[in-house]
Amino acid sequence: MASEVSVQEVADAMYKMIKDAQGMKKFKAGDLTKAMRDVYGDAADRKTCKAAIKELIDSGRCVYTYFGGSFIEIPHDEGAANK
Repeated sequence: MASEVSVQEVADAMYKMIKDAQGMKKFKAGDLTKAMRDVYGDAADRKTCKAAIKELIDSGRCVYTYFGGSFIEIPHDEGAANK
């Protein structure tokens, strides 16, 4: 059986992946799950990835956006927020 990987570890890896690709690529939840399966193998099952995405959204580190499909991104700073 595959070794366990924590939800927090998967969430941190997802966050790093999203941050590194910010402005170049947008990720859907399925893209992130597939990428984590490539990194962690069977240890990052669908349930763990779903919990990691929930943790990212609930903590405010990431947000859902919609542009013809749902994507997970790092929150944008609005121009008026900088004043």
